Amino acid sequence: MMFQIFNLNNFKKIVFFLGVAFLISSCEEKSEFSSIQANNWNKRTVKLSAKDTLISGQTYLSVYSQIYSSSEDRTHNLTVTVSMKNINLKDTIYIEKANYYDTKGKLIRTYFNNTIYIAPLETVEIIIDEVDQHGGTGANFVFNWKKEKRTNDPHFESIMISTFGQQGLSFTSQGIKLE
Repeated sequence: MMFQIFNLNNFKKIVFFLGVAFLISSCEEKSEFSSIQANNWNKRTVKLSAKDTLISGQTYLSVYSQIYSSSEDRTHNLTVTVSMKNINLKDTIYIEKANYYDTKGKLIRTYFNNTIYIAPLETVEIIIDEVDQHGGTGANFVFNWKKEKRTNDPHFESIMISTFGQQGLSFTSQGIKLE
């Protein structure tokens, strides 16, 4: 009699219900292509005084949300991790803008609208999901930043990665200070 507790029909119903629930939840449309939401940027927001003696700079960073494979008709999508690093031991740096452009130089999005801080030796990241193909094969970032006079410039780098089957692909790019 104890073996009657397990009913195959009930088990099939449970598996069917779980399958439908999983299918419905996986079909939700993503409205953001970055894993860092706006409310996270808001937690980092600072107001800089016009009287601050900070110096300004800009850095260019190339990123690739797609790369060519075999021919110009075949591309692979990549996940992009953009790292904004404060390489100072004691001083905070400030990022005023992180603008993301596509291959043709058209602005895709600005990641935050207010100045954010990056604490000493801290890294803050922007993630561009693999399914986000907006950037194309030659996307770029331009960062506007501020820092104290005698501190190191912020360091920007990107890591692109894709895995498919048993193969993986990854490479990096380093930021270049604009004059």
